[in-house]
Order: sequence, then structure tokens, then C-alpha cells
Amino acid sequence: MDVRKNIVLIGMPSCGKSVTGVVLAKALKMKFVDTDLLIQEEAGKGLQEIINEDGIEAFKKIEEKVLGSVELDNAVIATGGSAVYYDAAMKHLKENGVTVYIQVSLKTVKARLSNIRTRGVAMGKGQTLDDLYDIRVPLYEKYADITVESDNRCTMEDTVEKIIKELGY
Repeated sequence: MDVRKNIVLIGMPSCGKSVTGVVLAKALKMKFVDTDLLIQEEAGKGLQEIINEDGIEAFKKIEEKVLGSVELDNAVIATGGSAVYYDAAMKHLKENGVTVYIQVSLKTVKARLSNIRTRGVAMGKGQTLDDLYDIRVPLYEKYADITVESDNRCTMEDTVEKIIKELGY
């Protein structure tokens, strides 16, 4: 793989993008960026605050802007779970990156995601986690260059190992 290329992590909230991303970046001697933190920096407040105070559409507008403005080389980029909603932003990230979908089952998401109402998950009024999963999985699959399964007692270290192997390092 081109050493200047980025590794872009996509997947459902709680699949492990951020934690896996940090360890993956250390293992590959790359930079690490979490786009959720860039969104918070841009807005001057937390993800859930943006959603609660400004609404889901305002959150999505900021997220799309941030994703479309990421200009990095040799970085692991952990995106928010809703990054795949923005075709132009995903195309931008893929121009200089390989996209890795960290795949987990809905059961795993539900088991791990105990703080859905405070975490800043981009959900519309009345949407359930099941709805979100059904909408997003086909988008993750569409944008994924590589898919790594992270269910069934798979540890974060196992996931990092799988990604490194799939990337051919």
C-alpha cells in the first residue's frame, strides 16, 4: 500500500472505529484523526449538544463540511457512523485513502451502545437503532474497500490485526 495513503474507518457507532484507529495508527506509525473531534472543534460544542441545540440537520451540515475538508496523508481517520450519508465527502476521503468497514452485528451494537441519547448519534426523531442499522449497512458496504468483521468476542487487538493483514502490511 502507498505509505502516504490514509486508512478511513467506517462503521456503526460502537463498532470500535476510534479505539481501533488509535492502536492501528500506533502500529503503522501513522497519524490519527477522529472526525467527531473535528466536528466538535468546528462547532465549539459536543456532538450531542449540536444535535440537541441546533438540530440534526445542523449537525449533518457541519459533519459534511468537516469530512469534505479533511486533507491528510499517512493518517488513520476514524469517521462518525453517519459519514456515509455524504457521497461527495466519502469520495473525497477515498481519493487518498482506503476505506475499512468495521462490521458488527446489530446485537453487538445494542450491547455496546448504552449511551445512545448522550453520545451524539445522528438519529432523526422516531428513528430506532434498528432503523439506523438497516439504512447504514448498505452504505458502509457501498463505500468499503475492505470489510473486517469485529463480532463474536473479537477484541480490538484482533480487529487491528485483521485490518493490517487485509491491507497487506
